[in-house]
Amino acid sequence: MTAKESKEPQKRLAIVRVRGSIHQKPHIKTTLFVLKLKEPNHCVLIDSRPEYRGMITMINDYVTWGEVNAASLEKLLKERGMIFGGRLTDKYLKEKTKYASISDFVKDYLSFKADLKDIPSFKQTFRLNPPRKGFERLGIKKPYSIGGVLGYRGEAINELLNRMI
Repeated sequence: MTAKESKEPQKRLAIVRVRGSIHQKPHIKTTLFVLKLKEPNHCVLIDSRPEYRGMITMINDYVTWGEVNAASLEKLLKERGMIFGGRLTDKYLKEKTKYASISDFVKDYLSFKADLKDIPSFKQTFRLNPPRKGFERLGIKKPYSIGGVLGYRGEAINELLNRMI
């Protein structure tokens, strides 16, 4: 069954790596490398295809993830979006793509009319700061469902991203 045939609507997901690489099993290290999550506090944007869902299941004890909204995505691209040679700007998008601004690109990206690969020389990994006021109370070794950080957090990923940008 392909992504177009599945009943669940497609979503854009943000994945943030939380834990380091000490005592990692080789298949987890490889999966994190494939997703371009090389260091803690790195973030990537993907869609909700079953292939990616399987990867997320494998690395669930090292990352936190959820559905990204337009406001957080726009802020992420403006403040942490990098191209080879500098930052991503509205001027660069206007010169190199058909989009007049980052907000126009975000609208098309969330509706699956555009992809990050449409921006020439765009680095698809976002390097974030540690979150202001720290992570949740139980820390980086417990799941989000019981008060920790790891795993699926739904729309709450946007609040975390805003604290890390």
